[in-house]
Amino acid sequence: MATQRGEDAGEPARPGPLAGVRVLDLSRILAGPTCTQILGDLGADVLKIERPGEGDDTRKWGPPFVKDGDGADTTESAYYLCANRNKRSVAIDIAKPEGQALIRQLAAECDVLIENFKVGGLKRYGLAYDDLKAELPSLVYCSITGFGQDGPYAPRAGYDFMIQGMGGIMSITGEPDGEPMKVAVGIADVMTGMYACTAILAALRHRDATGQGQYIDLALLDCQVSWLINAGLYHLTAGEPPPRFGNAHPNIVPYQVVPASDGYFILAVGNDSQFRKFCELAGLIHLANDADYATNAARVANRDKLMPLIAMVTRTRTKADWLGGLEPLGVPCGPVNDLRQVFDDPQVAHRGMRISLPHAIAPSV
Repeated sequence: MATQRGEDAGEPARPGPLAGVRVLDLSRILAGPTCTQILGDLGADVLKIERPGEGDDTRKWGPPFVKDGDGADTTESAYYLCANRNKRSVAIDIAKPEGQALIRQLAAECDVLIENFKVGGLKRYGLAYDDLKAELPSLVYCSITGFGQDGPYAPRAGYDFMIQGMGGIMSITGEPDGEPMKVAVGIADVMTGMYACTAILAALRHRDATGQGQYIDLALLDCQVSWLINAGLYHLTAGEPPPRFGNAHPNIVPYQVVPASDGYFILAVGNDSQFRKFCELAGLIHLANDADYATNAARVANRDKLMPLIAMVTRTRTKADWLGGLEPLGVPCGPVNDLRQVFDDPQVAHRGMRISLPHAIAPSV
């Protein structure tokens, strides 16, 4: 049964700009949960609905699983926990009439409902937007699907890997002569979750001004295409797809991973002044004075000649030597860290990017 939440129900008020906003989360996997996690981080009260006996699919997506106090695996996967912070979960079987009634009752107490069922998936349970809008006119209802509520692909299931391929990002990721390459994390899901969060905040602003809720139709493919950014406009401007550049930049040179004597580092020269400073440090000032390389446009045109000359020199010193020399000159550069190095990085630690939270079945997460 739905209950009143907040201070009147004996629960402390949550801090944050969205304190008092209630979110009913019927989503699973990554896109929807990413959205509701952000809303929860901002202070919203998020109630996550899961299937009895099953839960969110990602609870089982391991190893790794979080360890309990004795060091044994729990049933909580790292994947599940990455997108379900600051939520409360309840198991409700929406296939049963009593479960559908509970969802309606909870929705009546919430400001936002978010779901990522296939198109029409909630209609058969009487829980689609059209089923609720008359009795809940102020509800903000957000649907996330692979391809949106209409169009030739609308009935199809959509997953991040598929969308990365269909949305073009794999065609421009990877080495020039290599296979198409997906991004190592579920970036289409995550970006859709962020778009969803932005749309929900805009809809809440509209609701506060007018009293009327809104329906949000978000598609993974739409979001993937929208953040092709300069690569997308490259095609629309040039009339042909951009080539793959691996770890290099299509429009700036040198702006890529380069070799050192003990590994690799990132050299991100953003303008001609920075290029001259790099050349002075590297003993390559003649390149900065050469018309073939003096301007970024010239360097882009002569990339294939320039980069072997640079690599020949960068290989002669260690990563630390290059980073220590370039940084004081204001030439952007950085290491290529693995995840252990990321979380050991003093800047990451200083900014509090690693936090520890209490957990019901583990000492902390």
